[in-house]
Amino acid sequence: MPSSVAADLRLNPFLHVDADRIYNPHTDRALVRGDEEFALLRSFIDGGAPHEALESGGWIVRDDVSRRYHLKIVSLETMTSCNQKCYFCPVSIAPRADDSMPMEFLEAVVEQLSAYRATIESVFLQSYNEPTLDRRFVDQCRTLFAADLPVAVLSNGTGLTPQRVDALVESGPLRYICINLSTLDRERYQKDRGGDHVALVLRNLDYAGQLHLADSMSIVVLGIGDETHGRDYEEIRARFAGTRFDVQYHVVMDRAGWLDIGLKPPAKKQNLAGCNNVGSRPLQHLHITPRGKCVLCCEDYDERYVVGDLNLNSIDEILRGDEIVRLRRWIYGIEEAPADFICRNCVFARER
Repeated sequence: MPSSVAADLRLNPFLHVDADRIYNPHTDRALVRGDEEFALLRSFIDGGAPHEALESGGWIVRDDVSRRYHLKIVSLETMTSCNQKCYFCPVSIAPRADDSMPMEFLEAVVEQLSAYRATIESVFLQSYNEPTLDRRFVDQCRTLFAADLPVAVLSNGTGLTPQRVDALVESGPLRYICINLSTLDRERYQKDRGGDHVALVLRNLDYAGQLHLADSMSIVVLGIGDETHGRDYEEIRARFAGTRFDVQYHVVMDRAGWLDIGLKPPAKKQNLAGCNNVGSRPLQHLHITPRGKCVLCCEDYDERYVVGDLNLNSIDEILRGDEIVRLRRWIYGIEEAPADFICRNCVFARER
């Protein structure tokens, strides 16, 4: 490669560079120690010559790549309502006004999402709402099934009735379903969630757990990582042994400083260098509210960082737009983010 050409090449500023792994959110590809390209890229980072394979793979670049994206995960919040007030969720402190997405608008969004079928791994039907509370829930899933898009559901299980399960098994299956369940104890469940629902949830899960409702079926046992949390996990794991549910242990987090509970950074993060929140939120996710606004991240409960409006712009226009570009550059440390920027308080933010 001629020296004048090589001089124009620089490391892609959106790479996630770790000691034994380098990940490119633009291509969803990772290099690990032992890969030929890993050695070439490490050499370039240390001042070595560029290689054509690195440029063709997007590891090194010539131009500004801030408008590139790779859409993998969509959060399509169809309504704002939830029937619980969980201690680990902002809804317990500041419930939102009721709002719902018209089916016609959802269908229009789904039509746009179909163009990304090759890269989308999941379309979630919620953000901070309970999706099964929506009477249109099954129809919403069917709309996504008809578009051949992978449907994912996070739920407390209250509305996952046998009738709905049967309907989804017949028309689906879902790509993924995850039920958040913190305890089998009725009194503590009601205290933690503000609703006496545990018996209903267990009946629903006993039925769903025997069927191919989703390709991947999980129950996440949420808690603060103490001895009680460990006991609850073991009890729930034993309760659902032999079913299709994979029971997992998860510690709650503070929602980027919104709550005073769970996992949180030891101090405000200074040198931002990307996002590890189920991939890269600014490069690989799209969060859509019931009114069609698109926000930066699931942690942005107050919708402070609106990057576009699907009533006015297309998905591509939003994901290439000036607002998301500005936030990407803050998140990846290309430009200095404000002192109060949300990512500085997030456990998933990468640092240099």
